[in-house]
Amino acid sequence: MNTREPRKLKIALGLALALGTIALYCPVLWHGFINYDDPDYILDNSHVKPGLTWSGIVWAFRSSYSANWHPLTWISHMADCQFFGLNPAGHHLVNVLFHTANTLLLFILLNQLTGAIWRSAFVAALFAWHPLHVESVAWAAERKDVLSAFFWMLTLIAYSGYARDSSGRWRKWAKYALALALFAGGLMSKPMVVTLPFVLLLLDFWPLQRFRGLRLSRNQFSQSLLTSAPAQLRTQARIDDEQENWLSTNLNRLFEKIPFFCLSAASCVVTLSAQHNALWSTASLPLQFRVANTLMSYVRYLSKIFIPTDLALIYPYPHSWPLAGVIVAGAVLVLLSLIFILQAKRFPYLAIGWFWFLGTLVPVIGLVQVGVQAIADRYTYLPAIGIFILVVWGINDLLDLSARKTAICAFAGACALVGCLVLTSRQLCYWQDSLTVFAHTVDVTTDNYAADDCLAKTLHNLRQSKLAERYYEQAVQLEPTYPLAQFDMGINLIALGDPARASNHLAIAVQLWPANPVMQYDFGVFLLKHGNPKEAAARFSAALADRPDFPQARQMLGTALNNAARSR
Repeated sequence: MNTREPRKLKIALGLALALGTIALYCPVLWHGFINYDDPDYILDNSHVKPGLTWSGIVWAFRSSYSANWHPLTWISHMADCQFFGLNPAGHHLVNVLFHTANTLLLFILLNQLTGAIWRSAFVAALFAWHPLHVESVAWAAERKDVLSAFFWMLTLIAYSGYARDSSGRWRKWAKYALALALFAGGLMSKPMVVTLPFVLLLLDFWPLQRFRGLRLSRNQFSQSLLTSAPAQLRTQARIDDEQENWLSTNLNRLFEKIPFFCLSAASCVVTLSAQHNALWSTASLPLQFRVANTLMSYVRYLSKIFIPTDLALIYPYPHSWPLAGVIVAGAVLVLLSLIFILQAKRFPYLAIGWFWFLGTLVPVIGLVQVGVQAIADRYTYLPAIGIFILVVWGINDLLDLSARKTAICAFAGACALVGCLVLTSRQLCYWQDSLTVFAHTVDVTTDNYAADDCLAKTLHNLRQSKLAERYYEQAVQLEPTYPLAQFDMGINLIALGDPARASNHLAIAVQLWPANPVMQYDFGVFLLKHGNPKEAAARFSAALADRPDFPQARQMLGTALNNAARSR
């Protein structure tokens, strides 16, 4: 084949991937913001809304606002506000462009690593068009997903260049330094990418094949026993040299990852510090429940990758998992792991894809986690790539036994991609605004107190407070310890003219989540308006303790103290 033909094919496939992805996600340009994270990240964030400012950039690097340290994500939102203001179309467009860029980078990476053009393109297409990834692209506040993935792909490409470079030392280590810098960029976009060093080790096994096997000839050694003593000594020396080279080479592969693991460790420390007491947390759940949820979550993620239906923005923790289901889930995971390990020598991509999936989900699988979500579609943005690799390369080798391999692959691939396009287009319709996304979430899930609360808040914002009350009551009944539902119900009762009940729910909310400065501030305003300046001052002080740069709370604290002094 002419060397120009593969190049033309790669360019054509790249264009098809890019144009197909942009066309698929074009509808989001007419979607609005939603009232879940978008206010914290963009709409109500006084540091982000002004656009790119020096004080904002300094804040981005110093702040652990929203329970995370991801300065590059904050800066990207500032840039959006600088160019587009609060027009949601511009924010959504940037997400789509990042997702398109990630798709092309994944195609380049896999083709660069394996040389398999069609398989690489197909994995990239699954990544681009799978309905599980709608949440990461269509949700403005999930910029951290697409941005961190952008650095993830670039890091792997730079590392691949370093690993395969046999030229001069300076050029090789420049690529290594670039990979390390890009990884730091990924960590400053979303800390979930801490697992990247683990993926580098996986790629060293396949497809880079950088870990050397120890190849000692048994026949060579046994035959040397029949030869003269000098020959035995020479044979033993060769074996010793090979063992030493094997150990040295493989240890070097591990040692070169130490800087990457150090960055991951630092990111973990910063993230845990940022999340400490920052959110209503599931950390109080018993360890055995979190382990059970971990096993069930892996299986739930697998099922959603292969059967992506009934997708929702929020999947809350259940109150319990059936023991039989947990045992079956654990058995499935162990069995698949053993099968892929045993087949690793013959089909290495099976183990690599599987452990890519398992390993990259570890930070969000629920053993250590904050928030109400047991699982989340957005968490599959990078982990699903491992399953795509496993399936695509596995089917390719399986069909090598068939005389009609090309036709079968083309038909199966077309069906899979058309199915993804149809389901993704449908899923995008639910992301038009807060009402559609939360109404859909309530419809496809059960006992979803968090979705009930979000839907009720949307109805409250639409001035349908009476209808909102029904969903608030349902949320509070399902999970009385969920502070957001208690707080939002209190605000809704104020609108309904029932301050006595409102005070009760607001008090419960700040008791459940004392480290939330906004709740403390709003409760303080309520108390001040209803003649309790002393207690209001305590709430404003609590808000300032958690957020010293809260000018409204500082101003209201002065007002409350003055009112309290006059009332004596």
